Amino acid sequence: MEEAAAKKAKAAETRAFPRIKEVRAFVQHKEKGDQGADCHDVDDEHWINGYPTPIAHPMSSYPLYAAKRKSWGINALGSVVVEVESEDGQVGVGVSIGGEPACFIVEHHLSRFVEGQDPRDVELMWDQMYRATVNYGRKGLPLQAISAVDLAIWDLLGKIRNEPVYAMLGGKTKDRLPVYMTCSRPDCAKDLGFVGAKVPCPYGPDAGDEGLRKNVAFFRKWRETVGPEFPLMLDCYMALSVPYAIKLAKELQPYGLKWMEEFLHPDDYDGYEEVKRALAGTGIMLTTAEHEYTRYGFRELIKRKAADVLQPDITWMGGITEARRVVAMAAAHDIIVIPHGSSVYSYHLQYAFKNCPLAEYINLSPKSDRIVPYFGGLFPDEPLPKDGFIDLPDKPGFGVSLDRSRLRRPYTRTGDEVTTNFKRNAERAMPTVAKLPF
Repeated sequence: MEEAAAKKAKAAETRAFPRIKEVRAFVQHKEKGDQGADCHDVDDEHWINGYPTPIAHPMSSYPLYAAKRKSWGINALGSVVVEVESEDGQVGVGVSIGGEPACFIVEHHLSRFVEGQDPRDVELMWDQMYRATVNYGRKGLPLQAISAVDLAIWDLLGKIRNEPVYAMLGGKTKDRLPVYMTCSRPDCAKDLGFVGAKVPCPYGPDAGDEGLRKNVAFFRKWRETVGPEFPLMLDCYMALSVPYAIKLAKELQPYGLKWMEEFLHPDDYDGYEEVKRALAGTGIMLTTAEHEYTRYGFRELIKRKAADVLQPDITWMGGITEARRVVAMAAAHDIIVIPHGSSVYSYHLQYAFKNCPLAEYINLSPKSDRIVPYFGGLFPDEPLPKDGFIDLPDKPGFGVSLDRSRLRRPYTRTGDEVTTNFKRNAERAMPTVAKLPF
């Protein structure tokens, strides 16, 4: 009897967690056709680079850079891979874009807020990283670096707990996740069983009336190819103006445009609001936020009712810690969230939240006619859609293993630096409030 009671008491004890020992940041030795985390770092003759059909983009007004997206440096920074290792030798992995500049931020700035911490304190670490970079951050590169660290922490935490990330977020809200395909071949998307397809808009306002006519003909051709019932969307990648977006959407309405995506500069909240009003009653959904960062930008879109669907990239906008706040905020306004790309990182988030009903698969085969991993060779066991659905395996963390064979760490730190960070955080006292905090 006493032995059973002792076992019960021991089982009830809070489990001791290993602290985070070290943070490391890597870039990738790229092989031909292996883009890693940067979905645009592809071969020249690739559909996502604008071959053979052009793709409208923010630099389309400059002839020197209009034809190919890589010509203006969309792939200039490349991938960043972050490892977070615990005292007991377990390693979590997170990826984003940002290359060597992101590695520098991670190694020489963000690491001080992570090494020595309890990996369960995700909110504390995120808040400290964000506040410490706010003078040069808030969006873009610093947030992408934070995202990679945050994702690695969640992966580590899942491995320590022996649970998938979706389970730590609240468990499954769906048995499997339906997926649409972003591609240059909607007919392939339909044949492969995807629930819909999204194609890039070929021309922007600088192509004039002829470009507009070509855009309409392009979309009409694909509508005729896939039939009237198959959902078909248009990605405009920050290339349009308010008047052009309104005109193009109305021209495409007869051809069953499901949604028009990211058609303005991401900071043009007034413009998104204006287009939304102008297209009221058309049945066309408006989507954006691939290049939005943190809850503050998403709050603005939600407050203005400027979008029907929010599309954060989980590897860019602050990782899982910030994404779950955005998803919860959107749920309070009955707005659905369909993340941009992000592969396994968004899949876990979407499994866990009811208002994330659909996933995006960006087909990165050169002709978008084969199913290939979104992260290239980084994760050999990356889950891939089959017959239009993603089924996540019941594995700890994000459930993928990293191929480290082509990684290079550009900024190594001394053992003393790592030890100093570890001791500072391991011995630190939690912030307290002496009296009432108001």
